[in-house]
Amino acid sequence: MRSALLALLCVSAAPVMAQDWPELALQSEHPVEGMRGGNLSGLAMCQGEAWAVSDRDDDQIYQLDTRYAQWHAEALPIDVPPVPESGLPWGVRMMGKAISPLRGGDLDFEGITCDDAGNRYVVSEAHAAVLFVPPIGEPSWLKIDPALVRQARASGMLLHFNALFEGIAVNPQGNQIWLAAERERRGLLSIRKKQSVWDCENGCVLMSEGGFEQPPPQLKGKAQHKDFSDLALFEGKLFTLERMAYRICRRTLDTGEIERCWSFASEALTAARLYKSPYGNAEALSLDAKGAWIGVDNGNHVRADGEKRPIVWRFAAPQGGWSAKS
Repeated sequence: MRSALLALLCVSAAPVMAQDWPELALQSEHPVEGMRGGNLSGLAMCQGEAWAVSDRDDDQIYQLDTRYAQWHAEALPIDVPPVPESGLPWGVRMMGKAISPLRGGDLDFEGITCDDAGNRYVVSEAHAAVLFVPPIGEPSWLKIDPALVRQARASGMLLHFNALFEGIAVNPQGNQIWLAAERERRGLLSIRKKQSVWDCENGCVLMSEGGFEQPPPQLKGKAQHKDFSDLALFEGKLFTLERMAYRICRRTLDTGEIERCWSFASEALTAARLYKSPYGNAEALSLDAKGAWIGVDNGNHVRADGEKRPIVWRFAAPQGGWSAKS
């Protein structure tokens, strides 16, 4: 019995080989000027306007001027109130505080999304919290039931520093939010607004998944932890940006089960676009009927062609659209 259990554990821990998914076609590439921290970690298209966040900036978000091939980031200063307790343990919080002087910010903004009223929601990885930024008025932190963090940790997520919430999506009505836990374990969670508090209703955790996966062959690297780096909500489905695997996957709203994936590795990993980094750099995702916007957070890495700025790629939607079954 014991040997059978060990064999099962070994199989589950073995790296999964990357599946050959259809490749998306790159339409355009846009370097982004003007981001003070230089790290584009989240992207959202809101009522025809492009917004971004940097994980190095605590006191501003960015509106992107997209009229030209080279985009320009215009800072919107925000007065962020003190962060509420989320239920993260002392050790994880202290690790974030210790690294913040090196990173350049305490909040570690990793994703941005918006509802149909133009409200923006920004997720802080370091604090497992969500900042509400209305079109008019002061930002405020959402009042989230601590059960969110409690259930996530019970499912094996949010256990490690710098591997917390990495992506966020909100429904058009602004009363349900989905969050992506980054890695070790990765997963999807959801909360709903009940009067002034966001709670778990019938449970926060949609899925939790561990294990390793081989990166695309262009990287010639070792297997990495499965990860999520952003979320998008479109046509009643969740779409996950899977940084290490260089793909976008369509998933169900209720369980996070994969329905379909598309790779962007062929275009992202050309010789000129390679970074001297063993990890993927795609951090931000926004979808519409005609295609996908993918933001690249290059950190301090310089691309093989010498490009130092953050990049936003525009990929065409797959044949038949994002809801296609083939």
